[in-house]
Formats: sequence, structure tokens, C-alpha cells
Amino acid sequence: MIQQVDPNVDYDVVWRPLPGTSQEFAITTPAHHTLYYGARGPGKTLCQLMRFRARVGLGYESYWRGVIFDREFKHLEDLVTQGNRFFHKFDDGVEWKKSASDYKWVWPTGEELLLRHVKQKEDYNSFHGHEYPYLGWNELTKWSTPDLYDLFMSVNRSSFQPNLHTPHQLVRGQRNYLTLDGKPLPPIPLEVFSTTNSSGPGRNWVKKRFIDVVEPGTIARKEIRYYDEFAQKDVVVERTQVAIFGSFYENPYLDPIYKAGLIQSCEADPNKYASWIEGRWDVSEGGAIDDLWKSDIHVISRRPIPAGWKLDRSFDWGSTHPFACIWWAEANGEMMQWWDGKTFREWTPARGSLIAIQEYYGSGIKPNTGLKMSAKDIALGIVEREKALQSEKWIHQRIQSGPADNQIRDVRESDVETIEQKMAKEGVIWTKSDKSAGSRKNGLQLMRDRLQASSLREGPAIYFMNNCTSCIETLPILPRDPDNLDDVDTDSEDHLWDAVRYRVLSGNNQYVTKLQSRWNR
Repeated sequence: MIQQVDPNVDYDVVWRPLPGTSQEFAITTPAHHTLYYGARGPGKTLCQLMRFRARVGLGYESYWRGVIFDREFKHLEDLVTQGNRFFHKFDDGVEWKKSASDYKWVWPTGEELLLRHVKQKEDYNSFHGHEYPYLGWNELTKWSTPDLYDLFMSVNRSSFQPNLHTPHQLVRGQRNYLTLDGKPLPPIPLEVFSTTNSSGPGRNWVKKRFIDVVEPGTIARKEIRYYDEFAQKDVVVERTQVAIFGSFYENPYLDPIYKAGLIQSCEADPNKYASWIEGRWDVSEGGAIDDLWKSDIHVISRRPIPAGWKLDRSFDWGSTHPFACIWWAEANGEMMQWWDGKTFREWTPARGSLIAIQEYYGSGIKPNTGLKMSAKDIALGIVEREKALQSEKWIHQRIQSGPADNQIRDVRESDVETIEQKMAKEGVIWTKSDKSAGSRKNGLQLMRDRLQASSLREGPAIYFMNNCTSCIETLPILPRDPDNLDDVDTDSEDHLWDAVRYRVLSGNNQYVTKLQSRWNR
């Protein structure tokens, strides 16, 4: 049988990005930081590999060196498979070194692309002093904080000097540092190329850094100014970044059966559809409570609390990490009435329902970092907010003490007051939180029960007033612990969640006993 030859196909080309798609933009963008995100299937991983391969064989030799990171070694397998599938087709002598100490592609001309797994800040120490003009991050939202991403900027560098290191050739009997056209190679660009989807422990910081800055597909620019003491002059450098959305609809090589199956698997879960198919960042999928959280139910307008309801607060301590204080109103079965600006409204939540009426979140500019405030200053901030609640007539009764992170009672030095004692001096008193065995699982299940009760309007529920903006932003995207699906990932931004958990546990002692017996079976 004679194989048909398509005259429109260049059979010498191993791979090229699909014209007019996100692939083409991802390969050609001049941005220093690129985030290629979106649904399954647009070819994000292959673009990440080919972005590096595009500068192999240009003359940079061993100066062109890259590394792609994942959080787990086993998750590098797809990169290995796709790299070997395409790199060897170039027939340029590339060799895959599969030993654990190597785990890299090496070209005869000296270029190297390494695959590595890093999880904690301490893992950076093995790379300190290295030189990688190309950095790749596979599924960036797997890292709950930007710490490692930022640390590795110190190795995103190149010592290549065009006039010194361009491969030389003999020209009229003299050795010159020139390419074949008589010009030095251009400088090596420094690149950070990350792929991701819109869910995961690090969703919040990735969204703030890339998605919230500028519209997808638009290059964001920022000038960095510094004084170069060696050159004795001011220097202005423009740094750029871009977020690129990719959709499987762009990929004509995907089997329609696969596309249909992917869509069908998301039909019963709107959050999964929004994340997997549409690449949206305003939802989460596969998290701890995202399947139950409904903003139109669980987020309510701000309103005064009836005088007969119980008021208290819960607290999670933090210094280098954020602290979190949440004020709660517990319904006693009485009707709530308020004026919404147009008419009087009435609502009677089930007895025992919890409503978050105010929050105080000590978060720094950098995600998941604290303000390093003293215990005294935090206590004064709590007192100030409670006075405002009274003076603005949101509440009419005394706020009782509630559960706090038990580490505020830790005695670090015998002659130094504890955090609890320092806060008590300012009139802020706390009770102990439940940190018994199984309390983390119990707290999550009780929270889920309350969220469901809100939707069913049956039994003690939970609600958040719309002024609790940090709660509303962080709680719906809480990721599960990948190693313990009955718990929240402790590496994520879970400080407000801990404050919620302490209060949920303290208000449901009868349910906790039932749950504990369930877990202990």
C-alpha cells in the first residue's frame, strides 16, 4: 500500500505550536514569567518542554541549562514520557539519563534540562549557587506558598557573555568570537515558565500574583530601580509577566470522544466544570468544602444581632503567619429583624446556628505571611473592633470569651508572660480550643454538616456576613490534605479556617461525641 502524502505538511518539523492558539503565544511570548493555565488538554506540558528545546543547538552550549520542578518525584513521569517521545525525534543525539541522581536530558552540544522535585524551603539548599536561565514549575498551585518560587529566583541567571562565549570560528586565519553571520549570539533570556490549573493549595497566591494583576494574555510590566555600586549608576530594569489561558477546544489532535468524556464527567459538578473546562479562578474543585459552599446561601448581608443571642469570638494565633479572629452570633430561635434600606426584613435561622459577624485577619502583603504584631497590639485591635460593633449598633450585648489556639498558653520562659496573659491584661480573655485526637477531622465534618444544614434549612447552620471578606475568599477554596482526605491541608492558608474550626467544635459537643465514636470504629 502506498502511503498518501499531504503536500501541506512539513514532515521535517518535529513539533510546532498550533497557529493562532494559546500554544503559539506560550512559545513566543517575551515575558520573563509565564503562567500557562487552563483546562485539561491544550498541551501545557509539551509547551513547557518545547520552550526550553527551542534554544538547544543555537550555540549557547552548556550555558543554556534548565530545570523543571514538581512537588513529588512520581509526578515527573508525564514530563519524562512526553520529553522522550518528542526530543529523540530531532535526531540530535540527545540522551535521557534516568538515574535518580541525574534524571535529565543532555545534548551533545552541552545543553541540559533537569527534572527535580522540591517540597519545602530547605530543598532549595541543594540548588544554591546553581545557574538555570530556564526555570519550569509543573502545576504551580501544588505549592501552598510562593516561598520556593521566590527562592529559586536567585538561580534564574546566566553568566553567558555574548562577546566572550559565542562559539568561535576561524575567520581569515584569526580566531574570533563570532557566529556564522559574523555577529555574537544575543544574550540568554531568563525565563520562568509555569503550568497549572485553577485549583490546589496554592490557588490563592497564584491567582493574586498572576490572574488578578492584568487580563489574561496581556503582558504586565513593572520597573525595578536600583543603584549599581560597582558601575556607580542608577539602573532601571523592566520585568514582565503574562498569564495565558489554554483550552482543549484549541487542540484538534484530541479525540472527540475524550473531549465528550471530559465534559460528561463535569456535568454533575458545576465547580469542576468551571475549573476543568473553563479554567475559571473564582471557584474551587476537589476541596474540603467547595462542593457544599454556596455564596447565595452562606453569605448574607450585614444586619444587627438581636439582643438575646449569644456573642463570642474565636482566635488563631500567628506572628510570621497570619492571625485570625472571628466574632460569632449564635441564634437562639428568635426572629431577626432589620431595615435593608427599602423595607423591613425578617429571618429566623435554626436555634444553634452560627453567624460570623466580624473578622480581624492579620495577613501581610505576601500571601500566607503575618504582620508580626505583638500580643498586646492584637488584643487592642480586638477591643477597638468590639467597641465599634457596639457604637455602630450592630450588637447590643456583651461579647463573651471564646476558644483560641492553645499555643497562646505556651510557657517559653518562666519569667516571661504567655500570649494569653498579655492579651488578658487588655481585657481579651479566651477559653481552650478542642485539639484532642480526631478534632481536625471532627471539625471539618461538623463544618460540612452546618453548610449542608444552611442549604436544607434544617438544624444548626452556618453563615458569614458579607463584611467577613477574608473568610469568604479563603474558606471556599480550602484544599484537602492529599495524604489525609478527611482533613484540610495544613500547608495552605488555613488560619481563618482554624478559627472557624475552634468555634464549630466548641458549639457542637453533643455532635462531636457521635463523630468521635464514628472515627474510632
